Amino acid sequence: MGLKIGSQRYFDFVYFCRSKSKRIINPMSYLDLLLLSLSLAMDCFAVSCAAGVFQPKLRKGQVLLFAFFFGFFQAMMPLIGWFCGEAVVTHLSRVAPWIAFLILLFIGGKMLVEGIRNREEDRFDITKVHTVLALSVATSIDALAVGFGFAMMQNVRIGWAILNIGVVSFLMSLLGYGLTSRWSTRIKANIAEIVGGLVLIGIGLKILLT
Repeated sequence: MGLKIGSQRYFDFVYFCRSKSKRIINPMSYLDLLLLSLSLAMDCFAVSCAAGVFQPKLRKGQVLLFAFFFGFFQAMMPLIGWFCGEAVVTHLSRVAPWIAFLILLFIGGKMLVEGIRNREEDRFDITKVHTVLALSVATSIDALAVGFGFAMMQNVRIGWAILNIGVVSFLMSLLGYGLTSRWSTRIKANIAEIVGGLVLIGIGLKILLT
């Protein structure tokens, strides 16, 4: 089955569902769902890698909390798309990359400024609720179109699908943080903050341009 998984804001996935849903009883295998889940989790993974660079000494509970938020929002966006229908999802998908870009630009820019100032009291904190929520929305909003794609497919168990998406995003977030937090303690705090800010801005640009 020629399902394309990439970073084209998932419109290829929606087109696939529209073209196949009337002819195939079970148009999506578990392998397809797993690949889709991994594709959706890539932005969560990248942001978590950045978090591991500029804030490597978080407690386990804090890491689990922001990974949970990433997984939860990544699962909820397809569910919202599944309920909303084509007209709403089409309009939202057009502005979604801009919303994600502006959120990541703001947070990344704030980190850059605070890293350059190099004042301990201004250190960026990813554990703040409003920051976690903003990053969760930014990394998941493009997945709205996936939910509409699910709605057009026959015999798709939406609960099973969003559970897979959420769990994979949760695990990839933990993996991303764990990979970078191990070595980033060797980097000066302000340099790590600058690097993390540049990474977030880069992720925003990637979402906007692809």
